[in-house]
Amino acid sequence: MTTHAEPATYTNPVLDADWSDPDVVRVGDDFYLTASSFGRAPGLPLLHSRDLVNWTLVGHALHHLEPAAEFGTPRHDCGVWAPSIRHHDDRFWIFWGDPDQGIFQVNAPEIRGPWTRPHLVKAGKGLVDPCPLWDEETGEAHLVHAWAKSRSGVKNRLTGHLMRPDGTGLLDEGKVIVDGDRIPGWFTLEGPKLYRHDGWFWILAPAGGVETGWQGAFRSRGLFGPYEERIVLEQKDTAVNGPHQGGWVRTPSGEDWFLHFQQRGAYGRVVHLQPMQWDADGWPVLGDGGAPVTVHERPDLPPQPAAAPATDDDFPGGRFGRQWSWTANPRPGWAPQHSGDGLRLTCVRSADAHDLRRLPNVLTQRLPGRPSAVEVELRLHSEEPGARAGLAVLGDAFGWIGLQRGTDGTVHLVHRFAETGAERERDAARARLAPEGRVRLRIEIGSGARCRFFHDVGDGPRASGPVFAATPWRWVGALLGLFALAPDGTGDAGAATFTGFRIDPL
Repeated sequence: MTTHAEPATYTNPVLDADWSDPDVVRVGDDFYLTASSFGRAPGLPLLHSRDLVNWTLVGHALHHLEPAAEFGTPRHDCGVWAPSIRHHDDRFWIFWGDPDQGIFQVNAPEIRGPWTRPHLVKAGKGLVDPCPLWDEETGEAHLVHAWAKSRSGVKNRLTGHLMRPDGTGLLDEGKVIVDGDRIPGWFTLEGPKLYRHDGWFWILAPAGGVETGWQGAFRSRGLFGPYEERIVLEQKDTAVNGPHQGGWVRTPSGEDWFLHFQQRGAYGRVVHLQPMQWDADGWPVLGDGGAPVTVHERPDLPPQPAAAPATDDDFPGGRFGRQWSWTANPRPGWAPQHSGDGLRLTCVRSADAHDLRRLPNVLTQRLPGRPSAVEVELRLHSEEPGARAGLAVLGDAFGWIGLQRGTDGTVHLVHRFAETGAERERDAARARLAPEGRVRLRIEIGSGARCRFFHDVGDGPRASGPVFAATPWRWVGALLGLFALAPDGTGDAGAATFTGFRIDPL
């Protein structure tokens, strides 16, 4: 009797953390993905895969946000919105919208750079979600974008432009090519991705809002319309709410796939992979008959070892890995490199030390989408009264646990939190002495992003305070953060050292 092995499958989400508004491109046998990074620096993360299932973070295309002064403090809902990544003329191109400034692009000969400085393609408020298309049939270049009502007073429509072939500017004032107000039942049309296929201009764009919406497809024989539309992916009877905004990619063997996000509260926007086929009328069909899949046969691509963006960090030489970003543009000296291991963070003086949400010098990475335990060891070197350092869960509400130097010179273990809307933090548990000025910190993140804090100052692990429910930061999922602070003042306030950062599944 002959037995046949079941085909290899994958399980969604393929990126189980906040890789918001993903877009994807294939170059040869390699796939590259970028995502929104909003006000964090570095921005425009760059992920690589060979099989569309296993992804690694290989760098960032944006070292800092401009104007630098404006992004010197946290602006969590500003900055880089919904980028598009393309490959044209032997270069990688990324376009994005800054809702307060306009449409920008950067480009590079290789995915790891060097990337150009941001170039403003079109200035204007509320211009978001841009996507370029270089038409190989005509030699023309095009661009489509959406609108943010919060800045422009306009939404639910897509505007098309002719673009300079070198991507430096637009050749016209643009024309509304899809007006969602004219399509019964459609609202908040956004996130367009522009393609050419089978003699049509195609726009894949979501509508209906990130938590409850759907993915649409539009096609026309000309860029400026008229377009006909269909809903090609929606929740139906699945657990995947609002399947939303992403990119289409074709494998070398001709298979079509679509990567999109699902909004999951404090976990942010996690990324799903959907099979994509074409029906008898030439329309795309995503997932299983238009419903998201949970488990599916893998793409017809060479097998790859399991991989995911790194989370753990030993901070060799004081350097931190690519998975970390600051909450605003960094300044020299925040994380000085040194000969040993461990991350040394300078205790930055601030008048806002009572509210982590206002601080630019918090080093963050994404909250894992699955139940996990986060651990790191902390030593506080600062002799400055009021200096503190710790491990945080950051969102509209935040909680942190760490060490603080008292006015009497002793070091205490402290655990604090602030609710959404609260202007300053307060104690979540009674402070206790940390006689050696060091502690092992642990946060267990359970279902629903419910966080339990633990500490070990040398007498064994102990739970601290009540359960803290992590919250998102408007469009950004909750973040894990490391920080070192001191009260406002002058002079060197010392530093803290973090070692052995780990995230393990629970």
